[in-house]
Amino acid sequence: MSKFGDLIDHEVPVLLVFYTEWSEEYEAVHPVLTDVAAVLGDKAIVIKINVDKNESLADALRIKALPTFVIYKDGEMVWRRTDVMSANDLVVELKSFS
Repeated sequence: MSKFGDLIDHEVPVLLVFYTEWSEEYEAVHPVLTDVAAVLGDKAIVIKINVDKNESLADALRIKALPTFVIYKDGEMVWRRTDVMSANDLVVELKSFS
């Protein structure tokens, strides 16, 4: 994975989604993220982060439950939520930081 700062330092909102492939929620989250990316196009960046492969990052950000959604804007965390969300709700949140 590239340096974390490079991932989050963008003028458009960056949605990080922390997940594991073995969690039940992953099946529900994947199509939601596909829809969010399709609706917003280049107005947001959607990045999935598998906590099993990125344990140190998950620990540094204190990710305790999955899925956890985090929005960064210009390198700063501006929003965070843990729980399955609909594509519409995520689009609304991302647009509010555009």
